[in-house]
Amino acid sequence: MSNMLFRGAALLAAVVCACAAPLDVFRAGEGGYHTYRIPSLIATKKGTLLAFCEGRRNSAGDAGDIDVLLRRSFDGGRSWGPVQLVADAGADTIGNPTAVVERATGAVILLLTRNPGAVPERDVGERDRTVWLTRSSDDGATWSVPVEITAQVKRPGWTWYATGPGTGIQLRSGRLVIPCDHNVGKSERHSHVIYSDDRGATWKVGGVAEEKTNESAVAQLRSGELVLNMRSYHGKNRRAVQRSRDDGLTWSPLELDEALVEPVCEASMIAVGKLLVFANPAATTRTRMTLRTSADGGHRWTTEKVVWEGPSGYSSLAAVRREVGLLYEWGERGPYERIGFVRIKK
Repeated sequence: MSNMLFRGAALLAAVVCACAAPLDVFRAGEGGYHTYRIPSLIATKKGTLLAFCEGRRNSAGDAGDIDVLLRRSFDGGRSWGPVQLVADAGADTIGNPTAVVERATGAVILLLTRNPGAVPERDVGERDRTVWLTRSSDDGATWSVPVEITAQVKRPGWTWYATGPGTGIQLRSGRLVIPCDHNVGKSERHSHVIYSDDRGATWKVGGVAEEKTNESAVAQLRSGELVLNMRSYHGKNRRAVQRSRDDGLTWSPLELDEALVEPVCEASMIAVGKLLVFANPAATTRTRMTLRTSADGGHRWTTEKVVWEGPSGYSSLAAVRREVGLLYEWGERGPYERIGFVRIKK
């Protein structure tokens, strides 16, 4: 999709320009779901935009009857097709959608996690939380029956487990890399990645990040280095960062990025040309959805644009033709009223 991406200077100009109001893709209370959460946005090889999320049937909570839903756009996010049901585990929870496009085939691979709907995160045991994969070869029109890959990607002693949420990447080598996180026991938290060198047929656990890290986003720089940007529980409301020079097998020592304020929340990050683009609620509360860019691999963030000053939460970024698209949770009274889409134009 390199022909769809901005060159560095053009994208820099795009980020600092005025952003349009978000177009609602999912609204709480509609379509038989109490709340929609956990966005994942990706552009297919043909340019179709896929907007995934969790449809939470009966409450806004993280447990219960939760399904994975999808809407598609064929015009760069200006309009969206009907809601599609991608995965439904009955009364159980299935979610944390994390999508990646395999370049050679154009297949869209979607990683998911599942657990009994009656079991909240704090009570999830080693066998409760499982990892699944489904794929589409027709730009998201149809999806394969999900297959379980837990035994390949979850180590003994790991209890809670989450893919992404958001998107994975394909390295220049062809390796697929998916950011994840897990708990050891009840309270020890780590980010990690999983990877596939055979187009998603089989998977392995890659490098594990330091403790007190959680939901993460990964990007590959032009140098080949990987950047893992993580939700942090270090008590300083700053994002945690580790880097890899061996395609995600090991990570450098953890650093807190003083420029990236967070309310302890998921964030999104993609590499676009020479730049890293990053989005999160840039506050100590879930408000102020903000876009930033870095021209030096995330060492310094040189532009900042507030997309929405009010309540906001999780987000997902994608390259959209010659623009950048942001799918994010937002609302007027709380952050989970809607999932909206905005394009950042040249």
